[in-house]
Amino acid sequence: MNSFSDIAGAYFIGIGGIGMSALARYFLYRGCIVAGYDRTKTSLTEELENEGCSISYYDNHDLIPALFINQTIKEKLIIVYTPAIPPENNIFRYFTSKGYRVYKRSEVLGEISRSTDTLAVAGTHGKTTVSTLLAHILKISDEGCSAFLGGISRNYNSNIILSHSRFTVMEADEYDRSFHRLSPLMAVITSADADHLDIYGDYNSMLEAYSEFCRKIRKNGKLLINESVTDKIAVPSGIETYTYGFSERAFFRICNTDRIDEFYVFDLLSKKAELKKLAFPFPGRMNCENAGAAASMAILCGVKDNIIREALRTFAGVKRRFDIIINRPGLTYIDDYAHHPEEIRAFIESVREHFGNRKITAIFQPHLYSRTRDHASGFAEILDRLDEVFLLPIYPAREKPIEGVTSQIIFERMKLKNKKLTDANQVLEEIDTRRLDILLTIGAGDIDKLVLPLEKKLKKMLAL
Repeated sequence: MNSFSDIAGAYFIGIGGIGMSALARYFLYRGCIVAGYDRTKTSLTEELENEGCSISYYDNHDLIPALFINQTIKEKLIIVYTPAIPPENNIFRYFTSKGYRVYKRSEVLGEISRSTDTLAVAGTHGKTTVSTLLAHILKISDEGCSAFLGGISRNYNSNIILSHSRFTVMEADEYDRSFHRLSPLMAVITSADADHLDIYGDYNSMLEAYSEFCRKIRKNGKLLINESVTDKIAVPSGIETYTYGFSERAFFRICNTDRIDEFYVFDLLSKKAELKKLAFPFPGRMNCENAGAAASMAILCGVKDNIIREALRTFAGVKRRFDIIINRPGLTYIDDYAHHPEEIRAFIESVREHFGNRKITAIFQPHLYSRTRDHASGFAEILDRLDEVFLLPIYPAREKPIEGVTSQIIFERMKLKNKKLTDANQVLEEIDTRRLDILLTIGAGDIDKLVLPLEKKLKKMLAL
């Protein structure tokens, strides 16, 4: 990482984000002084503080640590920000006005990707699970890896893995065209559903962005692509391309899926390797597909069959991805980050497949006004497959309100009778009055703040 080899400190604006916090940990590992700002104190920012980061929760440049306002050494400092930070942020404005080296998170990741053999995982859904599982496979192999993950790996209780391996696993984020900064040796595309249309304008423009991402793969590099999107994305010449999926046409074919006790078993067949009866502890077609993608990528990296088999069997998952919080007789609680209709569809189908016809109650928080506007009918259609739904207000994230766009537009399209508009505080009270069987929390906003209160409440109910 030559561009940043001589820096003494790194300041992160939005340090509490899952991607930003991984970079903060990377620079701590390199021996840099690390500080930052975030608007909300969370368990993740508390962990960073315990690891040595200085963090402020007020948008006030007077609270910036002395090292980072010493302009005589500003050439040895870098400032990193996330696109979610608005341009009117006072700390952001301070650093840009003083001439500091200011980088988007994606630019820093791009520089890292050029200095290692990067394995980039892209897709509108599935990329966090695939990248985390791929990192787990490589970590326990002779190859090893570093990894920048979009979730907290339960195997390593972290969103980053650091080593001296030649391989680095990265999520390739399509938001704000961030993945165009990367220069991977190999890449995976898991899916390409319409999303982030606030950035791209229309679906075709989003697909062109994925084609551009493929052009970022190094010459003679490799691309692994889900067979369902091969006709949507243009792959340049000079790239070895492999498909994966369930059909006989896929180069890496996932087949003979079965359930044996608490494991889902499948074969992964190809001309490069035949791995039979792979056992994976997460249910559903979606999770078998994700496991197949990670295993296929590992095969392309030269990982031995027995290591892949062991890694799939011991994979503990990712927090907020089919995250089973409670699973007792008569009461199950699962938390999931799904926030696009297709992600929610796959999640619900996996729950149904694993748990049968039990009653499912869900608490759903829409994420972004633009996504709610673009996919209101899709959200309504998939939520109608549940038995009971509590619909929370939209989590705005980086967006300002759009006139006429609220959770109400999903609610009005739903045909399900057992539904209710509520808020986070009221839903905890509503749970007291319900006879629950399976409870789901779904969404990418701050719905995660409900997980611990719900867990405590449900465990108390179980004890009665």
